[in-house]
Amino acid sequence: MEYSSLGRSGLKVSKLCLGTMNLGKLVDEQSSFTMLDAAIDAGINFIDTADVYGGIGHRGRTEEIIGKWSAQGGGRRDKIVLATKVYGKMGEGVNERGLSAYHIQSACEASLRRLKTDHIDLYQMHHIDRSTPWDEVWQSMDQLINAGKIIYNGSSNFAAWNIVEAQFTAQKRNHQGLISEQSLYNLTNRMIELEVIPACRKFGVGIIPWSPLAEGLLAGILNDESGVRKKTEAVQKKLTKHLKQVEEYEQYCLSIGKKPEAVAVAWLLKNPVISSVITGPRTVEQLQGMVQALQAKLSVEEIEKIEAIWTGPGGEAPEAYAW
Repeated sequence: MEYSSLGRSGLKVSKLCLGTMNLGKLVDEQSSFTMLDAAIDAGINFIDTADVYGGIGHRGRTEEIIGKWSAQGGGRRDKIVLATKVYGKMGEGVNERGLSAYHIQSACEASLRRLKTDHIDLYQMHHIDRSTPWDEVWQSMDQLINAGKIIYNGSSNFAAWNIVEAQFTAQKRNHQGLISEQSLYNLTNRMIELEVIPACRKFGVGIIPWSPLAEGLLAGILNDESGVRKKTEAVQKKLTKHLKQVEEYEQYCLSIGKKPEAVAVAWLLKNPVISSVITGPRTVEQLQGMVQALQAKLSVEEIEKIEAIWTGPGGEAPEAYAW
């Protein structure tokens, strides 16, 4: 396993992050424990979750599973960088969502209870809250940091201007601000190259791509004998839309002797602003496959060919659309 700094911080995280959205939803509790142990055995020290994970009617279930796993002992909690998120709807009350100081405080306490820990290493805002001023957000985060309940802050699904506004407001308050941003980023969706990546690079915010395999589209889907990746309507729509590109991509990966999923991950990690890549496996075998994928390296020629198949927005703004 390889490790890198999370953004500009001194915190070292594995280049593969175990995303846990499937735990408690598509993966039962015991299998989840096995998955988490397998991740540690593989050298993964970065575990990402969210308070809303667990499915409708079972929000918080995933955090509870991680808490039970950690409580088994064996130094499990001390071996991981534990990340969770706040913002999503956690109840029917009007204040049981968003980034108000009221909700941040109560949501953090609830996550700590479910996770059976006294602190969260990386507390991430799951989405921008346009109705809450940044001074209120950072005041609440300051209180949690001063109380030793969180260590670092991150964001997820932020636009570039959200990141800039967050950082300038944090600086005025002598707050560290964001050290990471979780964004949708893969070969099929390269929109963050326009502004989010440049903003993160400028402020030393490490990017953690989610959906690196585009829901299986980049994982050898055409040769998936199990058919698992092709089942959902959303994946079928994507496959229909990108069929020609997927065929060309898989043929090219075969020609260079590399697995499609390995190429997809290697392409992401070539960018130094990428701190870690989230994988959301349903089985230990899928997890092990992603760990093996980290060994792939791409030449300049290979990168150029791959990017010719999966074209991006044309680079960074404004040159991508102006001059």
